[in-house]
Amino acid sequence: MPHESSARFRAATIADVALVRDIVHAAYSKWIPVIGREPSPMKADYDEALQKHQFTLLYLDTEIAGLIETILENDHLWIENVCVVPAQQGKGLGKILLHHAEQAARQAGHNETRLLTNAAFEANIALYQRLGYVITEQEPYMGGTTVYMRKHLALDL
Repeated sequence: MPHESSARFRAATIADVALVRDIVHAAYSKWIPVIGREPSPMKADYDEALQKHQFTLLYLDTEIAGLIETILENDHLWIENVCVVPAQQGKGLGKILLHHAEQAARQAGHNETRLLTNAAFEANIALYQRLGYVITEQEPYMGGTTVYMRKHLALDL
């Protein structure tokens, strides 16, 4: 498993739109047979999203490994998207990306991160719960169920 100290982060720019789109499509394509359609992140407009949201790219050495898309809200940090390229999945990189977002939330003075996922993505829900996220709400969405989760963060003093 890669160690967090070997990970390198870089803020994405509008010039990275094709890279972001490629990472998202590669990471989420495995879920198409599970839910019978493209997951919503595969249909997002990344030209627009890169202008409105914070995207952080994760590299291992010089190789792109994943990304996290966040939105700073008034009272929490919203995690819009977290994904790892297929060849790097299962190595703890999702945890590293989430930890990075939690640090950004704390730096902004927030003590909470929130996200949503599809109930069919059971491995993701299990990961989030192991990392301290709790389910706050569930609602029907496009023939499935959306699961809303949040994590309370201790603010570093």
